[in-house]
Amino acid sequence: MSQDIQRRARRLPAEWEPQDAVLLTWPHDGSDWAPGLAEVEVVFVAIASAVCAHERLLLVLRDAAHRRHVEGLLAEAGVDLARVRVVVAPSNDTWARDHGPITVFEDGHPRILDFVFNGWGGKFAAGLDDALCAALAAAAVFGAAPRERIDFVLEGGSLESDGAGTLITTHECQHHAGRNPALDTAAIEARLTEAFGLERVLWLHHGQLEGDDTDGHIDTLVRLCDETTLAYQQCQDPADPHFPELAALEAEVQALRTAGDEPYRLVPLPWPAAKRHPDGHRMPATYANFLILNGAVLVPTYRDPADAEAIARLAPVFPGREVIGIDCLPLIAQGGSLHCVTMQIPAGTLAP
Repeated sequence: MSQDIQRRARRLPAEWEPQDAVLLTWPHDGSDWAPGLAEVEVVFVAIASAVCAHERLLLVLRDAAHRRHVEGLLAEAGVDLARVRVVVAPSNDTWARDHGPITVFEDGHPRILDFVFNGWGGKFAAGLDDALCAALAAAAVFGAAPRERIDFVLEGGSLESDGAGTLITTHECQHHAGRNPALDTAAIEARLTEAFGLERVLWLHHGQLEGDDTDGHIDTLVRLCDETTLAYQQCQDPADPHFPELAALEAEVQALRTAGDEPYRLVPLPWPAAKRHPDGHRMPATYANFLILNGAVLVPTYRDPADAEAIARLAPVFPGREVIGIDCLPLIAQGGSLHCVTMQIPAGTLAP
């Protein structure tokens, strides 16, 4: 079999495709969440409740005591624990989008890709998180799906797939010196193409948000809603420091073309007012960080007047799915939001 045929046999599914479950790595008092743990657990309970209303939940919990605590919180919230699968494993942090498994289909069968996670280019300790995919596989949560360890630094939040061979990512993130410094654009694209069976990679060069440690993850900026629709974070306030970068991002998005060489249908998302951490720095509030579920879309909200508008703009984009706001203001205190703390597990992957 030729290398080209092997490449095309592999496919990275889109988020809107059917899912078995969503992964959450629950915060604990041994992480940076310790000072505000009670507040952020409210957010995690809300996410878990919404997920379990539509599909299963896969939870990583630190130890037996942590398990008893979290299962108690979920039971109090009315979550059906029969829909929750727990794996006990140590973790550094909660950002499942970046340390979790990335599932591809190879000749129609699921395969778990386990990339190197190094704390967004070495910014934070990540050794325990980097081992979580192996821990999940060892717990047999993926059934017969094999785990493939790949010696390449990559985070799930840096990828947007249409499920049909197109991947969108950002230049700044993939070229960060702490990730894969020996590789140029062509080499990075070759690695992505090989791993995911891609036909093309669309690169964006603008739009990083203040307070974002990821160097411009695509899931904070531009999201595929279907094969021909893009939602993106817009800023219409010329006085805001983000205005030049997000205007440049908007121009880039307007220039993108679908695989059929047509303009994408574009859905600009409103810009919330600045949200500041108690220490004064600006936190990365973005409505692009939504999560698509079976039958629903979870949209991060920030106790902002623009919250309702964000939900209203996304609702018609996802017919047949309930669009649900989740208060994520506590999450962005640590630099991420709703999509960042979740990772979908495509249908056919999770063991019964």
